[in-house]
Amino acid sequence: MNSTKNNFSTLFSRYLVVFVTLVYSGLGNANTVRVVPQPAIYQTHNEAFELSAHTQIRYVDEAVNVAKLIQTYIEQGSGLTLNLTSVKGSDKKNLIRLLNANSLDKEAYELNVSKNGISILASSEQGWFYGFQTLKQLFPADFVLTQQQVKNVMVLGAEIKDAPRFSWRAFMLDEARHFKGKAQVKLLLDEMAALKMNVFHWHLVDDQGWRIEIKKYPKLTKVGAYRTNSQVGPLKWKSNIRSGEPHSGFYTQQDIKEIIDYAAARHITIIPEIGMPGHSTAAIAAYPWLGTYKKPISMPTKFGPGPEVFDVTDPRVLEFAKDVLSEVIALFPSDVIHIGGDEVKYKHWNQSKKIQQYISANNLTGPADLQIYFTNKISEFLSSKGKRMMGWNDILGKKIHSYHNDSDNKTSVKLAEDTLVHFWKGDVKLATEAASKGYDIINSLHTHTYLDYDYKKIPLNKAYSFNPIPEGLAKEHHSRVIGTGTQMWSEWIPTIGQMHYMVFPRIAAYAEIGWTQLERKNFMSFQQGLKRIQQGWKAKGIHFAPDEDVLMKQ
Repeated sequence: MNSTKNNFSTLFSRYLVVFVTLVYSGLGNANTVRVVPQPAIYQTHNEAFELSAHTQIRYVDEAVNVAKLIQTYIEQGSGLTLNLTSVKGSDKKNLIRLLNANSLDKEAYELNVSKNGISILASSEQGWFYGFQTLKQLFPADFVLTQQQVKNVMVLGAEIKDAPRFSWRAFMLDEARHFKGKAQVKLLLDEMAALKMNVFHWHLVDDQGWRIEIKKYPKLTKVGAYRTNSQVGPLKWKSNIRSGEPHSGFYTQQDIKEIIDYAAARHITIIPEIGMPGHSTAAIAAYPWLGTYKKPISMPTKFGPGPEVFDVTDPRVLEFAKDVLSEVIALFPSDVIHIGGDEVKYKHWNQSKKIQQYISANNLTGPADLQIYFTNKISEFLSSKGKRMMGWNDILGKKIHSYHNDSDNKTSVKLAEDTLVHFWKGDVKLATEAASKGYDIINSLHTHTYLDYDYKKIPLNKAYSFNPIPEGLAKEHHSRVIGTGTQMWSEWIPTIGQMHYMVFPRIAAYAEIGWTQLERKNFMSFQQGLKRIQQGWKAKGIHFAPDEDVLMKQ
């Protein structure tokens, strides 16, 4: 994905003259509804639009899918079935119109609501779709949320001009540790779409579970998708308590295709993560020859990095990785494939005489160098298939873990230049250094974006305060930070209710971080808009955390 952060700059310049008037005249209006994520330029006024049986939806051909979504939405909320026709030759009032505006970037839109009608201008289906998501927040608060249909529907008058701050606005779900299933994935995709998030990062593989069918290697799911027990208890990583219950589940390739189509209809790209060379115990349990020690192992019931890692000096391991990725590539249309690369315990390679000989024979300086050497081979393979490699910032070879010796992280091999670096841990100077060296970055610093951290560690206001542009990063490198993501790691989140509690409402804060220009953010105002969104979550059975649990205590 290319950065579209300049979208806002272009938009802001275009409307600079009217910005102050538009924004601040709306803030004092009693009819103002706070939209989440906050638009770039937003003014409400008293000229509401009244829907009636005579209202018609007119659209340019490219907007037909969004026009049908609007038609269905209105029918569900009011019982009105509005006439749906091409926009050609129509100058009538009482219309909802979807019109072309070729000067707008693909995710940008303009939305106008007055007593004469509604118009959404955009240059792509994405733009009309995002305009529709905003429009829904201008409808009555109980629209579509109750079983009763709303009569005399009044849509709040507004003038909105909008575009995202970042092109990459991600939510990650880890199902390797605890499998949640299709229904929950689709629910999350629905909520992401409503919040204009556009990347679903799907963590499908780890030490404790392999959740994607690979036809060439059936044992990956036959063995790797099942474990006899799970670590539980208040001590978490240090706990000796086990659940006493088996855990299993995986997605067939047909399931994967169904979910990809579901996401695409909501303008969400799914990025699969297939971790290597660490967090690979499930694969090694299925095929022991993949491991450093070449010995049979069981599926781990303890969380954290497992007792094995891939032997990347074995040609069969590279072929295995290519085989798996070939099937993944055939399934996922995304331009990016995430290969993990985090938390590789180098002690396994350091204990192997064979691997040490390989390091010397290839003039490598140590285990971190070996990891980059292997990772670059994967990058080369992905590039040959038209894909771009993404990995956690461990793959840069810098020391970010205390269990590595300083000598482990001496490197001479440079990571492939087109790698998309997913920054999660370490001094922010490492992100600055990577950006200055020309790497594109997704900033998901764990101290601010990890949803498995409780609300004492990351209260809602701390989550909202996160800025993906590291402090001190020179302006000429800002374009290298192409977005952000929030991560729902699931080691300690076994149930759907727990997942909802941890994700909601913080997901809305992360959505606004990704979409809204920094100068337009305001936490108190965001909280106002969140109230309406919470009504929707409640109606859908989403078990969001209540206000008294999510805010930092003063």
